[in-house]
Parts: sequence; C-alpha cells; structure tokens
Amino acid sequence: MLSHKSKYALKALLFLAEKDASHIARTIEIAEGASIPKKFLEQILLDLKRAHFVGSKQGKYGGYYLIKPKNEITLADIHRLFDGAIALLPCASLNFYEPCSDCTSETECALRHGLVTIREETLKAMQGITIGSLIKK
Repeated sequence: MLSHKSKYALKALLFLAEKDASHIARTIEIAEGASIPKKFLEQILLDLKRAHFVGSKQGKYGGYYLIKPKNEITLADIHRLFDGAIALLPCASLNFYEPCSDCTSETECALRHGLVTIREETLKAMQGITIGSLIKK
C-alpha cells in the first residue's frame, strides 16, 4: 500500500501538473486544491524539491512548480522516494537488495523467484504510469 506521504506527493504533483507551466503555486493553494494537510505538505514539497521533481521561488509571489516534465514522473519514482523498495522482500529488490538471513540458497529459493516476478510486473506497471498520463484520464 502507498503511504499517506506518497499519496499526498502524487496529489500535489497532479495539482501542479494541471496548472499552466508558468504557474507558481503557493503551499496553501496546493493544500486546499489537492486536499492535503498544509503542515504535512510542506515536508513533502521539500522532499520533492530535493529529488528535483519540483522547484521553488521565494518571496511574496513565491511557491512551487514542476521542474521535471509531468510525462517523466512515474509512480515508481514517487513510491521509491517516499516508501522505498517496490519488491516485497529485500532479496527480490533491485535498488534495496539485501540477502535473507534465513535463506540457505538464494538461487534455489522458490519464494524469491516468485517475488522477483511480482516485482518485475509491478515495476513495469508503475513505470508505465506518469503524472501526465493520470491527468489525461
């Protein structure tokens, strides 16, 4: 399941993606428009900024805007940023791999092989869904 943080990050990105490219949205505008608690949103926007998905402008007319194209931001990107691995176990993960302490032979582990298949299909689906494609629906 997606965490609240991932869900709110996606909602904030969708809100920004639906605006004109030159629009700079204040935090309160995003919070109200996407139904996200403002205090929670502030931290999420900082995380998205550090990950180079959004940029910010300071000052009276400041706020946030997309810096990465909406058709290049995938569900997989946001899930990994806020929730970590897509795989169900560390031994089946691409980016967060760790061997299982209770496994005698990783190459012969039927559970790992099944979970790798699930990870591959899930990753394929998540990489195929972008913020831009969600707006079109």
